[in-house]
Amino acid sequence: MERVYTAAAMPFPQMAVPKTARKRRRRNRRLVSVPVSSVKKFILSARWISLLILALCTATLALIGMDEGFYLKLVPVEGAASIPPDEIVAASGLGGAHIFAVEPQLAAQRVDEMPGVISATVSLEWPNQAVIQISEESPVAVWEQGGQRYWVNDDGELVPARIDIPGLLHIVVEGPAPNPAAVEETPVETEAEDVGEDEADAGEDGAEAADATRVLFVPQPVLQGALQLKELRPNIEALNYDPGAGLSYQDGRGWRAYFGTGTDMAQKLVVYETLVEKLVAEGITPQYVSVQNQEKPFYLGQ
Repeated sequence: MERVYTAAAMPFPQMAVPKTARKRRRRNRRLVSVPVSSVKKFILSARWISLLILALCTATLALIGMDEGFYLKLVPVEGAASIPPDEIVAASGLGGAHIFAVEPQLAAQRVDEMPGVISATVSLEWPNQAVIQISEESPVAVWEQGGQRYWVNDDGELVPARIDIPGLLHIVVEGPAPNPAAVEETPVETEAEDVGEDEADAGEDGAEAADATRVLFVPQPVLQGALQLKELRPNIEALNYDPGAGLSYQDGRGWRAYFGTGTDMAQKLVVYETLVEKLVAEGITPQYVSVQNQEKPFYLGQ
């Protein structure tokens, strides 16, 4: 150990990497780095990013299209009193439709074209909610003709009666068949068709369709007279209408009373009651009393 401690230190020779080894190491590094950078450029190119976004969008749309949660299964209807909600939903075309396939304006326009509807709006709520709000006309009377019942609005237009509304005045047209004098018919206006070679072949079919589609309405003198009688005699539940004799009702005292048409029912009722009072005082029970012409009233005795 003394010999080891007293011995002089010997310097080691300087170690160096051979040039050939350094070149080999740099060549290996280049062989490894070049493919990685190329792959990065290939993957991160704009084309592959666009394809990835397209694939994600396609998968999202497919998922939304197949998911039942985006289909309209329940469509509430607000503001409907006399028109059944099922008819409104069927006319709108919203029942069972996909939320992305719905056009609110088109659906509202379809509902607005229904008889008895003044205006309609459709609002959508994510993900599967649609609400229809309508404003409908209130019928003022029920017109019964040829076994069919119609609602009558303020303008005298007739629309099919859908439900029974208590309290409405019934006007029954007498006679087995509809009378042209009682209800006028006006053809419905249709859009002009393009003139072409097929016009001649479709002429007969178009004429038949135009004749089958009619708008019925009650003349205003008849409607106004009936409403006046109902207002002056609230106990009247039904009136009869005959084109020749006008409006009439069965008096509870055992005869038919005829009043014609027009807006002078108050004066006619005064003449009618005066005549009836005179007949009762004389012990006469008439079959009918007519004040259709209030200046020349008459009756038929038994």
